[in-house]
Amino acid sequence: MSRRTRAGNGTAVAVLTAVVALGNLQGSTADAQTVEDVSTPSRTCQGKQPHGSVAGRGAPEENTPLERTLTHVDKLAHGRHSAVFTDLVLDEDEVSLDIYRIPSEPFDTAVCDAAEKGVTLRLHDRDINEKDLNTLLDLISEDMSRWDGTFTMRQVGLDGTGYIEIGVDDPGTAEPILRKAYGERNAKYLRVGYAAQAYLL
Repeated sequence: MSRRTRAGNGTAVAVLTAVVALGNLQGSTADAQTVEDVSTPSRTCQGKQPHGSVAGRGAPEENTPLERTLTHVDKLAHGRHSAVFTDLVLDEDEVSLDIYRIPSEPFDTAVCDAAEKGVTLRLHDRDINEKDLNTLLDLISEDMSRWDGTFTMRQVGLDGTGYIEIGVDDPGTAEPILRKAYGERNAKYLRVGYAAQAYLL
């Protein structure tokens, strides 16, 4: 099984742990989704840059082509192309990046041109950028105790592919309430599922 991590908020490599145990979500549209389940890429490109030629200048020799490509893509995504970037998922086993963005030829060209040999980039269409997705995430996070007595919201975080995963004790009750509360426009970004109560060890 591939180990997937995500880049975000200016961090080149950040483990996908927006919340504890998001992988425990069960019984909803959030069930064990893989990148392939979520969407089909609209464009795929193979890296052509010689090893060590991008972003990694001066970086430790142990850095891999995937890490160097990720560093450069992250700079593009949080720099001049931030208005179109949504999120990304890294797959070390496949030596690939799945990039979620609002379709943009300049961004697509820039990231494909940045990829080193041996690295595959898959570009997926979304209609929301990272800033707006994080704004919605913050709003939901601030409301975590709002629903007490109706259902319990236990976890909330980004899934890396342009959606917000919400873990609750009763998905059947929670999902229609949350979709109505945040509006039709935002509802399509929500993935509501069951999450067990978290306990401190």
